Amino acid sequence: MSLRKIDPKQRGFLIVNSHPTGSAATVTRMWEEIPARPTGPGPGPVVLLLGHSAGYGLATLLTGLRRHNIRGIGVAYEAPETERRTAGAGWYRTAAAARLAEEAGHDVVFVNTDAFSDKGKAEVLDLMRERFGKVDHLIYSLAAPRRTDPATGSVHHSVIKPLGRPYEAPALDFSDHVPQVTSIRLEPATEEEKQATEQVMGGSDWHLWVQALADHDLLADGFTTAALTYIGSELTAPIYREGTIGAAKEHLERTGRDLNTGVLAGRGRAFTVVAGAAVTQASSAIPSIALYTAFLRTVLGEAFRTTAQQAQDLWDQLTGTTPLVTDDEGRIRLDGWELDPRVQDKVRDLWSDPRKGLARSAEGATWFLARVRELYGWGVLGIDYSGPVETTVAWPQR
Repeated sequence: MSLRKIDPKQRGFLIVNSHPTGSAATVTRMWEEIPARPTGPGPGPVVLLLGHSAGYGLATLLTGLRRHNIRGIGVAYEAPETERRTAGAGWYRTAAAARLAEEAGHDVVFVNTDAFSDKGKAEVLDLMRERFGKVDHLIYSLAAPRRTDPATGSVHHSVIKPLGRPYEAPALDFSDHVPQVTSIRLEPATEEEKQATEQVMGGSDWHLWVQALADHDLLADGFTTAALTYIGSELTAPIYREGTIGAAKEHLERTGRDLNTGVLAGRGRAFTVVAGAAVTQASSAIPSIALYTAFLRTVLGEAFRTTAQQAQDLWDQLTGTTPLVTDDEGRIRLDGWELDPRVQDKVRDLWSDPRKGLARSAEGATWFLARVRELYGWGVLGIDYSGPVETTVAWPQR
C-alpha cells in the first residue's frame, strides 16, 4: 500500500506522472458511454489486441467487450510504480478495464510485456493456445518511440520530421498554461531516420505477429487482422502523411497488402483502418496536430467523434453487423466525419490566420488541453485531487 499526495508534473503537453483514481475514472466513463447491446447466446470472438491500454486500442477493447462480448488477450507495455513516480496511466487504466470486464462476466486477460520481442510473442502465444485457442481477430494498435529488431538486435528510434524540405507551421503552445500560437521549424529527416521510423511505426512487427499466429496454427477460420493508420488533412500533411510518420503508415499499408497475398492468402484478411483525429498521447506530441485538432473541435463541437464511437464502427464492420466498406486502397475508412469538405473548409479558414483562429477557438484549445490531462488521469470531473491517493495498484491477475 502506498498512499501519496500527488500533483501533476506538467510542462506544456508533457505530463510525467499519473493519477490512479482519475485514470480509472476515464475508463469507467468510456465504458458507460458505449451503448451495450445483446450479443446472443454463447461466447464472442477470440481477440488478440496489441496495444490495449490507451487511445484507439483502449476504445477497441471496451467497445468489443460491451457490444460483441469479445474474449481473449490484451497486450501492453506499461511502467510500474517506483519510489519516484506513479505507475503509467495505462497501468491504472488496465486495472480498471479488468475490473469492469470481470464484473460483466467477460473472459479477458492482460499481459504486460514488450510485444516487439520474441520473448513477449512467445509468452502471449502460449497463453492464447492454453486459454482461448485460435484467434478470430488480431487488432494491432501499438505505438512506441523505439523498437528493438528481434532478428538483429538493432534498436530503431522513430522521429517526427518532414521529408525533403524543412517544415514551418503554426503550433499550439501551453507552456504558460495559456493557449497561444507559436511557430515551429523542423529540418528534414535523413534517409536513416526515415527507415528507422518505418521500422518502429510501420508494418514489420505486425507481419511478425501474423506470421507467428500462422506458424502456431492459431488462425481461426475467417481470421481478420486490422492495423490502425491515419491520413488527416492536407494542412498537417507535411509533418504527418508526407513526413516520416506518413512513410511509416505507408509501410504499414503495404504490409497489409503483402499479408493478403502472402501468409493470409486463402486463410484470412488484413486491413488497415484509417481512423479520424483523436487526442492521444501519441498525437499530442506531433507539432501542429494540437492546433489543428483544436480548430477541428471548434468546427465540429459535439459532432467530433470519440475513439469509442469510431471503434464501434470498426467492430460492426469486422463482425458483419454492418457491411464492410473499403476505399480504393482496400482500407477501412472511419474518418469521413473529419475530412468532410465542408468541415475542412471551416478548419482551413481558421488555419489561414492562426492567431485570429485561436481567438475564435479558445474553447477548442481548452478542450484539447483538458483531454490531454485526462489521458494521465488529471482534471477528471468528480475526482478529489486534494488528498492522498493509493498509487500501488496490482496488474490484473490471469
